[in-house]
Amino acid sequence: MASPALAPPNSFPSLFLFDIDGTLLRGAGPQHREALEYAAARVLGVSATTEGIPVHGMLDTGIVTEMLKREGVAQARIRRAMPEIIRSAERRYVRSGPDSLTGKVCPGVPDLLAQLQLRGVPMLLVTGNFPRIGWRKLELAGLRHYFTHGAFAGMSATRGGLARIAIRHARERGWLNGAPANAGSVVLIGDAPADILAARGNRIRSIAVCTGISTREELEAHRPHLLIDSLVELRLADLGAN
Repeated sequence: MASPALAPPNSFPSLFLFDIDGTLLRGAGPQHREALEYAAARVLGVSATTEGIPVHGMLDTGIVTEMLKREGVAQARIRRAMPEIIRSAERRYVRSGPDSLTGKVCPGVPDLLAQLQLRGVPMLLVTGNFPRIGWRKLELAGLRHYFTHGAFAGMSATRGGLARIAIRHARERGWLNGAPANAGSVVLIGDAPADILAARGNRIRSIAVCTGISTREELEAHRPHLLIDSLVELRLADLGAN
């Protein structure tokens, strides 16, 4: 059941930002983690694993950094190697990833994206995935055509920074119609506390969904504007008039 939302704005949001894992897709398989481990070994010759790292809500850059630091690799060396690690992980995932992710799409996602597309509302990604990994997942899930742009790991050190990049991209293209980026004009949908905090840091509206690893209680503790079990429950009419 949805938790109470703040009063909706007078106009419908001009921009929707979406996380991928746990929000659009659920249980996408081990190939993503394997690609990060492969890249660390190929680029730096270090056998490192994601095992024991609380990856939920983290950026891929942060995950790789934690993997390597745990093996004694200096921060400066990791930073220098990161561009090549990103390229190596992306190539590995594209080459060795799953054949399809159509069966991993979260409930309510196709209908919501189709409704937003019909309204002409821009949809951008704000995700901890490396770019080619994120786009490949959406291709495999049959969702790529809904998204015009994305902010990915490697573009900023924080998820809040990624949201700022996505908002700036939208503003540069006139998608916010001159309106300030706030809780009335921009919505960020995610499944982790990090998504809620990223929205709050940018003063935009947060919708938290319980389709990822985080429990309802964990998400509720971070006070999203709206908390729902899945995107099946999201009613666009509740977000403002259009």
